[in-house]
Amino acid sequence: MLLEIHTSALAAMGTKPLSFIKVATVLADDELPGADLSEEAFYLRLADDEANGGDLAAAWAKALTAWDFAEDPSWAAGTAARTDKRRAAVYDRLQFGDAVRKALDSAVPVAKMPGATVIAREHTPWYTPERAAARVFYWQAYEGKLRSKGWSEAAIASLHEASRAVVERLTDPEQEARRQAKGLVVGYVQSGKTANFTGVTAKALDAGYRLVIVLGGTLNLLRAQTQRRLDMELIGQENILRGADPADVDTLVGIDYVGDDEDWDEFVRHGGRPSTLQAFDIERLTTRDKDYMSLAQGIKALEFEKHSSTLPLYDPANLHRAAARVMVVKKNKFVLETLVNDLKQIHGILGELPALIIDDESDQASVNTSDPKKWEKDSTDRTAINGLISQLLKLLPRAQYVGYTATPFANVFVDPGDAEDIFPSDFLISLPRPEGYMGVQDFHDLDSPPEPEQRTVANSQEEAHVRGIYDKDGDRLQEAMDAFILSGALKLYRADRGVPDKPFRHHTMLVHESVKTDDHAALALRINTMWHQAGYTSTDGHDRLAALWTVDFAQVSQARAADLPNPASYDELRPYVSRARQLIAKGGNPVIVVNGNSDKYFQQLDLDFDRTPNIWKILVGGTKLSRGFTVEGLTTTYYRRTARQADTLMQMGRWFGFRPGYRDLVRLYIGREEPLTKTATADLYEAFEAVCRDEELFRQQLAQYAELVDGKPQLTPAQVPPLVAQHLSWVKPSARNKMFNAELVEVRSPGKPIEPAAYPTDASTLCRNTKRWGPLLGDLSPEPVTFTSPPKADGTPGGATFSALTTRVSHPELIAVLSQLEWEREGIFQPHLRYLAQLDGTLAKVDDWLVIAPQLAKANRVEAVVLDSVPLSLVRRQRQAGKPSFGRIAGLEHRAAAQWLIDAAADPASAPVSGICVGPETGVALLYPVVEATRGADLSAVAGVSRGKADPAKLVMAFTLIPPKSATDSSRRLVRFQAKDSTHTDAAIVAAPAQ
Repeated sequence: MLLEIHTSALAAMGTKPLSFIKVATVLADDELPGADLSEEAFYLRLADDEANGGDLAAAWAKALTAWDFAEDPSWAAGTAARTDKRRAAVYDRLQFGDAVRKALDSAVPVAKMPGATVIAREHTPWYTPERAAARVFYWQAYEGKLRSKGWSEAAIASLHEASRAVVERLTDPEQEARRQAKGLVVGYVQSGKTANFTGVTAKALDAGYRLVIVLGGTLNLLRAQTQRRLDMELIGQENILRGADPADVDTLVGIDYVGDDEDWDEFVRHGGRPSTLQAFDIERLTTRDKDYMSLAQGIKALEFEKHSSTLPLYDPANLHRAAARVMVVKKNKFVLETLVNDLKQIHGILGELPALIIDDESDQASVNTSDPKKWEKDSTDRTAINGLISQLLKLLPRAQYVGYTATPFANVFVDPGDAEDIFPSDFLISLPRPEGYMGVQDFHDLDSPPEPEQRTVANSQEEAHVRGIYDKDGDRLQEAMDAFILSGALKLYRADRGVPDKPFRHHTMLVHESVKTDDHAALALRINTMWHQAGYTSTDGHDRLAALWTVDFAQVSQARAADLPNPASYDELRPYVSRARQLIAKGGNPVIVVNGNSDKYFQQLDLDFDRTPNIWKILVGGTKLSRGFTVEGLTTTYYRRTARQADTLMQMGRWFGFRPGYRDLVRLYIGREEPLTKTATADLYEAFEAVCRDEELFRQQLAQYAELVDGKPQLTPAQVPPLVAQHLSWVKPSARNKMFNAELVEVRSPGKPIEPAAYPTDASTLCRNTKRWGPLLGDLSPEPVTFTSPPKADGTPGGATFSALTTRVSHPELIAVLSQLEWEREGIFQPHLRYLAQLDGTLAKVDDWLVIAPQLAKANRVEAVVLDSVPLSLVRRQRQAGKPSFGRIAGLEHRAAAQWLIDAAADPASAPVSGICVGPETGVALLYPVVEATRGADLSAVAGVSRGKADPAKLVMAFTLIPPKSATDSSRRLVRFQAKDSTHTDAAIVAAPAQ
C-alpha cells in the first residue's frame, strides 16, 4: 500500500518536487483511504528497503537522482546540480522533516560527480523539461534497458543530462525555418560514447527527428556492432520483427537476430508495435549484416505518410504520427556515395524532413601523431569522407550534425581544410568521466602521489597496476603471460562464487612490441612456443604461478577488492588455473595476430566479440587495429616498441575501459627504457602520462571557460582552435587558403597555476633566457625554508615536507623578466603575459611574488651554482615525444604547497598552522633549473657543471606561477579572443591572406 502511494505521488510530481504529504493525501483519499502517510512509517520502511534493496528505495532513488541532476531548474534557482544545497532544496519543496531527510540521504547519497562541459553559442531554448517529458517513448525504453543492465540511477541521470545537453542545442524539429546545427561530443577512449549517442538518438526521435543516419566505423564488423547495439537497446524486437511471428519460421525471412543471436531475449521489448501504443514505429534501412547498399524499397523507403497532406511533414500534426527511419552506415567512400546518389533522386520531402547525422569516431585520422607528413598524407581520405558528409547536409537542409571523438584535440579544431562544412560551430560538449571507468587516473598517480618510499599497492595506482620493463629485469613477457592466466583463473573463481560472470565472457591480453607487421608473425610464434614450454600443468609451472600470485595478485586484491571473493591460497585457485589454460588454448593456439584493417581480414579472425560466446586469447598487434575496435575483456597489456613512433602513444589507451569485477586484476607491462637512438632511451609510461596530462589540462580549461559571464558564453566553439594550438604546436593546416578566425588574446588565471611547457631547444636561446633570470637568482636566500603539503581531503595532515630557497620580488621585477623570455614558438606565452602585465593595478593589483626554488631530497640532490646564485637543486625533466613541450614542470608536492599558500591567503581559516604565509595580493612562483636528461643520466655532466657552476646554455629555467585569487576584475571573465577577420566576427573559418 505504501509503495503504491509513493510511486503514484512521484509520478504525479513529474519533473519537479512538490509537497509530498499534499500530493499523497489527495491520491490516498481517492484510492487508499486510511493509509498511513506519516513520516515515521516512511523512514522505517525506507530503512528496511535500503538494507534489502526494496522497491520503495528504488523509486525514491530514481526521483531524487533526477532532481539532483536537473540543470538550472526554476524550482531550485541558485543551486548547483549534484550538491548538498540542491538536495536540501528538494527536501524543502517536499516538506520533509529531519528524520526522513536523514533516511533518504543514507539510502540515496548525493552523487557528487562532474557534469558535462558545454561550450556553445547562444541558442533559442525549445527542448524544455515539459516538452521533453511529454514524449519519452524511446528514451524510457532505453532507460529501462540500462537499468536492467545494472546501471546505477546516478549513471542513468548523468547520461540523461549529457544527452539532453546535445538535443537541446539541435534545431527544433517542428520549426518552420530551416537551420542546421553542428556540434561535437568529446568522450574518453573506450568510455562508452555509444551510450551517449544512443541516448541522443532516443531523445531526438521522441522530439520529432524522423531520419537518423549513424556513420559507424570503417569496417563491417564495427558497423554491425553499432547496428546491433541500437537494435538491442533502443529499436527493439517489435520494430525488428515488423509484425512477423518469431515462432513461425516462414515469416522470418530477411529478419536478423531471431534464432542466431543468443542475446535475442535481451533485446528491448516495447509491449507491442509502438504505433499501436500512441507512439511511432522505427523502420531500419540497414540491418546487422547488410550495410546501406541502396534504399531497400527504392525511393518509397523515404516516403512519409502525412496525416494532413496540406501541411508539411515537420508540422506537429504530421510529424509525431510518422514512422522514423534509422540507418547505420559504414564510413566508406563507396557506401556514402551510394547514399548521396539515392537521396538525389528524392524530391520535395527532404526539405521537410528533420534529420540527424551522428558521426561516430568523427576524428577518424587521429591528430595524436607527431608526424606532420603523415597528417597531410591522411588528409586526402579525411577530405573525401568529409566532402560526402557535406553533400548529405546539402541534400538534407533540416539535418543536424553531431560528431563523436575520444580526444579533445579533434581534427576539426586543428585543420580548417578538414573542417569547413562540419565544424562544430554550435556546440562542443565534453562528457564527464563515466562511473566505473578505468582511465589515466587509474594507471598514473597524477595528482596525489605518495613519496616513492611510501608507495604501496593500496595508495598508488602505479604500484597496483603497472609493471615496468627495465633492461636489468629482462623482458618480463613470461611473467605477463603468467599474469594473464592467473587473472583468468581468478575471474573463474569469482564467477563460481556469485560474481556476475557476463564481464568475464571474454578474457584477452594485448601484446604490442613493434609497429612492423612483419614482426608480428615472429612474435606470435615466439609467444606460442613460450606458452607450450611454460609448464602450466607441471609442478614448476604451478610454483611459478603461486609465487606471482603471492607477491602480486593476492596483495593487490586484498587492498583493492576485499569485497570480492579472493582465494586464501594458491591451492584454492589451482583448479581454476587448469580451466583458464584450457579456454586460452582452445583450438590449439592461444595467439591471434591482429594487424589487418580490411573486412575480409577480420572475418577470417572470427573476432566478433558480440557473436562469439567466449574469446580467451592473446592478441598480437596494436597500431593496425582499426579505430573503434574494442578489445573486450582486456586484462593484461604488454606494451613495448622498438621504433620512434610517437603516434603509437594513443594506441595505449586501449587498456582504458570498464572492468567490472576485475579492476584489481588489470596489469600493464610497459617499457621504461625503450631504445630511441644509439644512446637515448624512452620511458613509454612517462611519455603516455604526458600526453594524457595534456588532454586532461585541456578538458579542465574547457570546464573553466564554460562558465557564463553575464549570461553569455566566455568561449564559443569557433574560439577553441587557438586553445588547441597551444597544445599541438607542430600541426600546420593542410589547406593553405583557409585559416581559423579566432585569435587568443588573453588568458586569466586568478588563483590557478600558469605552467608553460614549450621551452626553446636552441642552446644560445636557453643561455639568454637563463641570464634574464640572473637578478632574481642572485636574490635567493641561502637559508632553506621548510614547506608542508596541505591536509588531505579527510582533514588529516598532508605530512610531506620539502625545503626550498626563497626570495620576494616586486611585481614589476617579475614582469620585466617574463616579458624578455624567448619561447619555442613565438607568441605562445603572450596571452598569459598580457594578463600578468595588467596586474599592476590596471585589471587588479599584485604587490609582489614569493619565488620558491625547491630542493630535492638530499639523497637525490644534485646542486650547482647558476650564474651568481647560491647552489640550486638541478631538476631532471624530459620533453614529450615528438614535441618541444615538457610533460610537467612543477613537482606535485611543490605545486600543492604553493596552491595552499594562495588558497590560505584568500581564506585565512585554512592557513598553515606554522611556517611561511603570503598576503592576499602576493603571488607564488616556483622556479626550477631544469636539465633535459633521461632517467639514469648524470645530471652534472648533462648540465655542463664545472667547478660547481652549471652551463647556462644547458639549463631550461622553467617556472609555474600562481597569481592570487584576487587577481581579476568583477567580470570574472577568464579568456578573451579577437577575430582576425573583423568583417566576419562570427565565422569560424575565413580565407587566409594571399601568400
